[in-house]
Amino acid sequence: MPELMTALNTGARRTVFRKLKELHCRTSYSHRGRYYTLDELVDFDEQGLWSCKEIWFSTHGTLLSTALAQVENAECGYFVEELDNLLHVSTKDALRKLVSDARLVREEVAGRFLYGAMDASHRQQQLLGRRTLLAEPGVVGPMPGADIMPEELRAAIVLFYSLLDEQQRRLYAGLEALKTGRGGDARIAELLGLNSGTVARGRRQLLAQDITVDGVRRAGAGRKAMEKKRHR
Repeated sequence: MPELMTALNTGARRTVFRKLKELHCRTSYSHRGRYYTLDELVDFDEQGLWSCKEIWFSTHGTLLSTALAQVENAECGYFVEELDNLLHVSTKDALRKLVSDARLVREEVAGRFLYGAMDASHRQQQLLGRRTLLAEPGVVGPMPGADIMPEELRAAIVLFYSLLDEQQRRLYAGLEALKTGRGGDARIAELLGLNSGTVARGRRQLLAQDITVDGVRRAGAGRKAMEKKRHR
């Protein structure tokens, strides 16, 4: 807006808006709508998004309308982090507003809130798709909940876990808790038969990169070495 006011040699925003109405232009949904572009310049992708110098525009206009459209069209709904990555901006406040205005619904899935469509039948399809996706084995994403985890996957995880040493078990549990998000410590502890404090300790070690490479415990940890008595 300041650049447009300078170019038009005016100090009135109203004058700029009057000129903009005469053009086929769009307002950015990023940067609080501070930027403008002409329709003839944009080339929207399959998601209806386009960017110029990290300034993002959408066929749906505002961030609120863009977030609403993306969630409604999603096969599996969206977690807030996924929508952040897609739109390249923070969407938490927009999603909260859409839920409070009864335009979207959020439900807890895998310890996090999944945002879905208002239409009940469509939302059920989104939930089913998300639970199916979470149940698929893979190294990416949170650990599936016990209610949707296949028995084969559970057995494989427990077997793999049993082959690790003490530190590796703790770190693996901490890693899965990090991937799972809220409530991850308790869920992983229940799955692996651990104390949730042990899982939390592994998670903190990973975040702090506080890891012993050569041994399971730090030097000086554990029982003190017994001195072997020698016969005179």
